Amino acid sequence: MLPILIAMLLVVLVAGLVLFYVAFPHRGQKPAQAEWLGEAMTKAVNRFETLDETDGDAAVRPRPDEPRTHA
Repeated sequence: MLPILIAMLLVVLVAGLVLFYVAFPHRGQKPAQAEWLGEAMTKAVNRFETLDETDGDAAVRPRPDEPRTHA
């Protein structure tokens, strides 16, 4: 029972952080109460390679030089 409770709390915490990021730093706004958290999340996101809106479906489309396989 305790592992399930810990896992659920972890899931809720991660979901809250995602909502916070989408609500503030992703849109370029600074949160009024937790500026340190917004700055930390922005730094963390900048460390990873992410897709932006201009990439579109480039991440899922096959490259032209790769043969297409049909299942």
